[in-house]
Amino acid sequence: MTETNPLKARLDAGPVICAEGFLFELEKRGYLTAGEFVPEVALEFPDALESLHIDFQRAGSDIVEAFTYNGHREKMRVIGKEDLLEPLNRSALQIARRVADRVPGNFMAGNISNSNIWDPADAGRQAEVRGFFDEMVGWAVEEGADLIIGETFYFAGEAIAAAESAKASGLPVVLTLAPMAFQEMADGVSIVETAQRLEQLGVDVVGLNCFRGPETMLPWLRQIREAVSCHVGALPIPYRTTEAEPTFFNLSDPHAAVPSPHGRTFPTALDPLYTNRYEIGAFAKEAYDLGVHYIGVCCGATPMHIREVAEAVGLTTEASRFSENMKNHFMYGDNERLADNVVALGDRA
Repeated sequence: MTETNPLKARLDAGPVICAEGFLFELEKRGYLTAGEFVPEVALEFPDALESLHIDFQRAGSDIVEAFTYNGHREKMRVIGKEDLLEPLNRSALQIARRVADRVPGNFMAGNISNSNIWDPADAGRQAEVRGFFDEMVGWAVEEGADLIIGETFYFAGEAIAAAESAKASGLPVVLTLAPMAFQEMADGVSIVETAQRLEQLGVDVVGLNCFRGPETMLPWLRQIREAVSCHVGALPIPYRTTEAEPTFFNLSDPHAAVPSPHGRTFPTALDPLYTNRYEIGAFAKEAYDLGVHYIGVCCGATPMHIREVAEAVGLTTEASRFSENMKNHFMYGDNERLADNVVALGDRA
């Protein structure tokens, strides 16, 4: 099996790091619109997308995931640009392939995700969504993807449909769920049962991504890890979700002097609710100690977070050359050339 499934072989041997969350980072950099969150950057600013992929790669991501999240037919219809669907997908895949080829052993992944139109009671709508998945998986195969990632599914039925489309490619498949605050899938199926059903379909990695930060993702990871025998994936958001506010959709910020005009912190006023890098590192180590080998960070991720994940599970990355080193800091350091009177200011700065 491992001879024909290099992803599984790598996971059997140790951690594999995957960066996600391109939507938030590219919106902050001024390359796409919050709210619409359509990855037109792959066509309009391909150099910016390639640069971000390289930054995440240097930080330790072993997988270069094509930025086709929300790049499906329905989303393109919403913004009146359905004619750009295939060019957008192919450009994103080609950029990801080019970046992955920079580093021997890196994987390029095709990507499919939640459609936001799945209806458990509408067979016609379900067939339409399956068509979205099939065409995107087909383009990924044609552009040389090494695996298919299906992510951010909050309906169990849609996750299963995505898994079936991805498995038909013959490539390794990662499928991650994103349960909302009601602690089950949106169609009433248990989160753990959904993971088990995905494993039964032959998915190589099942797990969770997005919506939940470290505190509210870990309890479900423990349950999934105990319930399945395949590899498990964990890609939280870097925000401080809690039992009372389990996803970033319901995070509040009562201290905001100027709240967002749309009434919620999600998605554009989450900044004060970030975890720090050490919390992300602690999450990665705890998840890895549970036996979770596929680890990353989703919406809100920066290359710094990915480097923290990689180093927390014992890896040294290209960007580790620039990891924290406070010994020469003018206030915290112990270098003999540091001025004592300035160092002393640290206690009352």
